Amino acid sequence: MKYLIVGLGNIGAEYAHTRHNIGFDVVDALAEKVGGAFSPDRLADVAKGKYKGRTLIIIKPTTYINLSGKAVKYWMDKEKIPLDKVLVVVDDLALPIDTLRLRAKGSDAGHNGLKNIQQLIGSNKYPRLRFGIGNDYSKGKQIDFVLQRWNSDELPAIQKKIETSVEIIQSFVFAGVQNTMSKYNSMKF
Repeated sequence: MKYLIVGLGNIGAEYAHTRHNIGFDVVDALAEKVGGAFSPDRLADVAKGKYKGRTLIIIKPTTYINLSGKAVKYWMDKEKIPLDKVLVVVDDLALPIDTLRLRAKGSDAGHNGLKNIQQLIGSNKYPRLRFGIGNDYSKGKQIDFVLQRWNSDELPAIQKKIETSVEIIQSFVFAGVQNTMSKYNSMKF
């Protein structure tokens, strides 16, 4: 059984470890845990790993976040991975910073990366792990906020959320989306 795990983010050192790139940080931790190493490939940096007999194709699209659908569609097709075996890790302004939320499907919630994925794969019925980044910004400062790095007082909770995100992905792969949602969606950090 193969799974496609997608971390959303923007390429380039200036975006590393920002709120908007939390998807990259999560899949970096996942790859390390399952023994994969990223290398450049078509439309993405790709790592492969194993977890309890399942193969994980882990990607960080190199298309910039707003065009992530190109990489998702390409790797789904190349690896013949069905929609229900795809998991996208994404930052979410609408969720408080202490929250992680797994969903089996859903809207793009105004996130351009999710919007592009939905357009290119023709469905919103794919699992996604929403990583709450909070919304503590002044009117008109949303872009500045999402491109900020974490404050030092936020880092311990963020690190714990990254570790828990890896557990959630492993549970999704082994126990399925419903069981994983029941176990993790009520946690606070």
